[in-house]
Amino acid sequence: MSDQHENCFVVEGKLALPYQYFAGAIGSRFLNALRDEQKILGQRCPTCGKVLIPPRGTCEKCFADLSDAWVELGQTGEVTGFTVVHHQEPHYPLPPPFVVALIKLDGADVAFAHLVAGVAPEQVKVGMKVKAVFAEKRIGSLLDIAHFAPV
Repeated sequence: MSDQHENCFVVEGKLALPYQYFAGAIGSRFLNALRDEQKILGQRCPTCGKVLIPPRGTCEKCFADLSDAWVELGQTGEVTGFTVVHHQEPHYPLPPPFVVALIKLDGADVAFAHLVAGVAPEQVKVGMKVKAVFAEKRIGSLLDIAHFAPV
């Protein structure tokens, strides 16, 4: 250790920081549709036509306003990438090992991250077709889609 750090020490540990998040008008409409209607909403840009999920206020391609550009997306899609989580954290929604995948829903131009279950992690593949499985008790969060399962 160098002289400038001789009075320093490191404490190893984990810190949980509970918080609340306000989704705003656009995020709230998306989450309410998941909770109340079991519908997955995206937004189609009125300028470039790109369909985005999760919804946002501005198109990521051309910066057009998307506040009134809602479209219903399909509940099926394709895995475009994934990772297998092998370690445990108290805030994880599933016990390890579990899969977090990028899923490009039918009707969307971009993928979004979500859980894949109902299949062994080693069987998940890029290109796999999946379908949304909604939670029985929905509370207005992204986990109102409990996970995606193979079609």
